[in-house]
Amino acid sequence: MDSEEAAALEEELESVSGELQAVEIQLQELLERQQELIHRKNLLNKKIQRLSENAEAGSSAGGGDCAENWRNEDFLWSQKIRRALSDSFQLQTFRSLQLETINATMSGRDVFLIMPTGGGKSLCYQLPALCSDGFTLVICPLISLMEDQLMVLNRLGVSATSLNASSSKEHVKWVHGEMMNKKSQLKLLYVTPEKVAKSKVFMSRLEKAYQGGLLARVAVDEVHCCSQWGHDFRPDYKTLGILKRQFPNSPLIGLTATATSHVLKDAQKILCVQKPLTFTASFNRPNLFYEVRLKPSSSEDFIADITKLINSRYKGQSGIIYCFSQKDSEQVTMSLQKLGIRAGAYHANMEPRDKSKVHTKWTANEIQIVVATVAFGMGIDKPDVRFVIHHSMSKSMENYYQESGRAGRDDSRADCILYYGFGDIFRISSMVVMENVGQQKLYEMVKYSQNLNRCRRVLIAQHFDEVWDSAKCNKMCDNCNSEGACEEADISQYCRDIVKIVEQADRMDEKLTPLKLIDSWVGKGAPKLRVPGVQPPKLLRHEIERIIAHLILQQFLREDFSFTAYATISYVKKGPKVNLLRNDKYTLSISMRRGGSGPDKVKSPQQSTSQPSAPGVSMATSKNKSPKRQKPQKCSVAKKIKVSPDDSIVID
Repeated sequence: MDSEEAAALEEELESVSGELQAVEIQLQELLERQQELIHRKNLLNKKIQRLSENAEAGSSAGGGDCAENWRNEDFLWSQKIRRALSDSFQLQTFRSLQLETINATMSGRDVFLIMPTGGGKSLCYQLPALCSDGFTLVICPLISLMEDQLMVLNRLGVSATSLNASSSKEHVKWVHGEMMNKKSQLKLLYVTPEKVAKSKVFMSRLEKAYQGGLLARVAVDEVHCCSQWGHDFRPDYKTLGILKRQFPNSPLIGLTATATSHVLKDAQKILCVQKPLTFTASFNRPNLFYEVRLKPSSSEDFIADITKLINSRYKGQSGIIYCFSQKDSEQVTMSLQKLGIRAGAYHANMEPRDKSKVHTKWTANEIQIVVATVAFGMGIDKPDVRFVIHHSMSKSMENYYQESGRAGRDDSRADCILYYGFGDIFRISSMVVMENVGQQKLYEMVKYSQNLNRCRRVLIAQHFDEVWDSAKCNKMCDNCNSEGACEEADISQYCRDIVKIVEQADRMDEKLTPLKLIDSWVGKGAPKLRVPGVQPPKLLRHEIERIIAHLILQQFLREDFSFTAYATISYVKKGPKVNLLRNDKYTLSISMRRGGSGPDKVKSPQQSTSQPSAPGVSMATSKNKSPKRQKPQKCSVAKKIKVSPDDSIVID
């Protein structure tokens, strides 16, 4: 065998091996997709079976667990419940699943309620508390959430109080006395999970109250905090199983707005609840308009954009702006104040009296906007919030759903606007990398933000294992409301060029930040990272960023992290699926929007080499006229990141 023939065979062998490896990866992809579809099929079958069982139970005698049966108002306590609803809470009607939940817990059943933010979960244990002997123990994750509810209850004349680390000795002594007093008017006692986990004195008082028949029920608010797979996992919630073991005859009610079926089952196991009734309301909030906007490249442009919105669309209307860090919240607040907008900052490192002052002023409409971190969170119950704006992405779909859900609690139209920026992916990723499935949850949020063609409601519903028909959106999201159609653009060659740059950095043992990767691709930055034959793409900056984010989401690239005492820095490496791109026949595409007002327009390498069209320009227009190229965005993602006490982060 001569050398030329051997070389040809070696080359063919390498080609076959590469193609075989690509096929193996494709098979793995198909198997993963098969598992997803099997899970989805099983979920749908379970829902159909449950509906069928409920229907059978409703048509047979004694079918007591059917939701329709719990909706009746012929129970012994029904008249009392109606009077308390009207007299104490000044309400005339129940919202969806409130009456069912109240009847079930009044009958002594353990209940889990999954209801959207603003759906009225609190009433489901507050109203029964007024109509029962003794008091209801409420486990609450945040002192600020307790204070919000106590403020409302006291205004309504309902006897309620709390115990926490800042309670005086006199107050603690009074509460302990009321817990065992059969003539006490105390109806609701709020405590943190830490109180149950760490106070033996409190637990002994609770034991005596239970023995005296005064512990009417236990309500565990934000019950998703029990599960380590939940987005707000709290270790002390794992100790709450002692309540059901110690007080088995006191019914338990667990409430949350954001629990997948997996998280819910985990929470039930942790709380030692056997066969609870579970009521699940739809996650759809039909009055909320969901919109994703491309984040402007500079803080000045962002403030200009948001100020225009506030002074036109939301003039004089109440809203919230959620920021990624304490520093962001303070800077945005100051910028808005300079422009004459009544705004106040809110974050965990503020003094309690200052936080309370901002909250009170906002509630009284003395300031228009609270600019907050996640510290301004659960339990915020202002009904007329007309907009919630996210300065940056939330770290998970659960967080986003809960935060955006603070808009429109009066059931009138409200807007949920998320500003999506490429750099934010890596800022947040650096913060959540050590959390259980933290990065996975973040990437789900990125997928939501990058999606240009699917109904936002469908994307949210799918995350929470709910089947939703996009036709019912009624154009209440940016994708359904868009006039521009989406089409797929071939980005295969772009992706191969990106991989070549990453591989060159690997060979040189050079750490490649996302910013360095972009600079190398567009022909800037260190010459040693430029790859011969890789031409700068004729794309806008946000289109370049969109492609790189897509490669990370699809595992062609991956993030790698460098940890120091003061910073966690994200770098880009080859991902597990990168070998697929070695096969020239393998193509990769991404959605782009034709016409309309959509955020992204990507042109494939095979198209004309003229300037790519700006967002919102139809393809027909772009062939005849080349609009001005946008100013490139600055992307700073390798800054120092410090974790602050409220789990938000400060960027130096």
